[in-house]
Amino acid sequence: MNSRFSRQVLIGTIGGGLASLSLVPVLHQILLSVLLGVALGAAYSLAVIPSRETFVDRLTSGAAIGVLLWGLISVIAVPVLSGEMPHWGAEQMRAHFPALIGWVFYGASLGVLVKATDALVQFLAGVQTEPEKGKPEAATHILVLGGGFAGMRTAACLEEEFKADPSVAITLVSETNALLFTPMLAEVAGGSLEASHISTPLRSVLHRTAFIRGCISEIDLNGRIVKVEGRELSYDHMVIALGAVSNYFGMPNIEKLAANFKSLLDAIRIRNHIIEMFERADREMESSVRAPLLTFVVAGGGFAGVELAGAINDFAHGIVADYPSLSPGELKTILVHSGNRILPELSESLARYAQQKMEARGVQFRLNTRLKDAQPGLAVLGDATIATETLVWTAGTAPHPLLRSLQLERDKRGAVVVDSTMAVQGRPGLWALGDCAALADARTGKPCPPTAQFALREAEALARNLHATLHGKPAEPFHFDSLGALCVVGYQTACAELTLPLFRSRRIRFSGLLAWLMWRGIYLSKLPGLERKIRVLIDWTIELFFPRDIVQTIDLK
Repeated sequence: MNSRFSRQVLIGTIGGGLASLSLVPVLHQILLSVLLGVALGAAYSLAVIPSRETFVDRLTSGAAIGVLLWGLISVIAVPVLSGEMPHWGAEQMRAHFPALIGWVFYGASLGVLVKATDALVQFLAGVQTEPEKGKPEAATHILVLGGGFAGMRTAACLEEEFKADPSVAITLVSETNALLFTPMLAEVAGGSLEASHISTPLRSVLHRTAFIRGCISEIDLNGRIVKVEGRELSYDHMVIALGAVSNYFGMPNIEKLAANFKSLLDAIRIRNHIIEMFERADREMESSVRAPLLTFVVAGGGFAGVELAGAINDFAHGIVADYPSLSPGELKTILVHSGNRILPELSESLARYAQQKMEARGVQFRLNTRLKDAQPGLAVLGDATIATETLVWTAGTAPHPLLRSLQLERDKRGAVVVDSTMAVQGRPGLWALGDCAALADARTGKPCPPTAQFALREAEALARNLHATLHGKPAEPFHFDSLGALCVVGYQTACAELTLPLFRSRRIRFSGLLAWLMWRGIYLSKLPGLERKIRVLIDWTIELFFPRDIVQTIDLK
């Protein structure tokens, strides 16, 4: 670990120091530019886990990170250090544009140089990146259930941990053949991104792992066998990372009539349904008949509900120009939330800002209100009803129902109780993480939230612990400090709450255009695969110059 740490710092220092020359026109001080570049380069290299990314892939990832650095340093840090307040107006942002070009160039060159120095150091050190062929058959089989963030990342990290050990075989089972990048799912529903552009084929990401697409019908913990559509898979170690499903809290009418918002197909259906509502409303002459067709109700005020409501509202107002018989005043997007404020995961000031911005764009809020029932054409609230033909449920999730069939201890959510190393007590060789695990932070004792941010870190820690277990070493307890949260509330508007690396107790807050650019830069850098990054960038660029597409890709009749 120490040698790897030293190598990463060396790579970052070389790459950052060289790439920092591009910052000279921005900072006007060569020494400061080099020192800052070395520091950022070392931090960049330490933060990036070695992978099979190409030079071009690192270039695009680095360029996306450059956008984030531009916002944090040029737009915020430099004015603050100069005794001024940051400004987000159009004129000020145009003045920052040359710095943006410099930072993007810096990030891109840093990504390429880090990749080049990494390859050079590995070559000089004689690092073996591929398992040798002709080795004996695997003696240990690790089975990963689930192809979401937790499952995919666990398999990828296991590949890295056991890359030089052919005696260990890895298999991943998933109901879908692609990793869905859920942070961008609302943009698919809102017509900003093409559906396939935020899904990465698992077979392309995982190079050594055997992939099986299928539904799991039974798990035999005693016999260490998993049945997948008639096929039996034995295992020595099994990782449960099956994710979560929507929780309707025993309301069958809502489950039947409301649209779900968990999968790629859900987002596609929502977008096509909205277009269908416009088509039907365009044929109606009576405003009373059109009103339910042009009323869109979203239940749930968390990240998913807020982002979806904002995306639907933007999409509806973006396509209304294609329907001359309809007016923007007829459109209604209503968000129903049981709490007294939206976005409970963020600070109250940011939640209030998000609500004000969304209200200014036409979104209506029904707070302290529960969706109690649904009827055809009606959303039944606690004290009223809303006439609508569009109801989307985002108000609750639960661990995968397959866990109910296992004789394991579970918490009130239904997640499997694990120890601080993510191992299931009393079941050697059984592990769980992500939405399926009730995991407490080893340092704080607080439950780890079922978010992608934590799932990715849990996957990395679990892979290390599994490797240590197989080599007779002690597993390490899991600890991770949240890096913050990001939420898009509408086009060019977002909220961000980030934790300072050196001051974990303090959080810095951003809002508006800067937070929106940060959201896009951060998530673009995290989107797996070069091809997907380029496709998303093209989609975002087209969105700047052309109206929303109203072509239906699913026949809803």
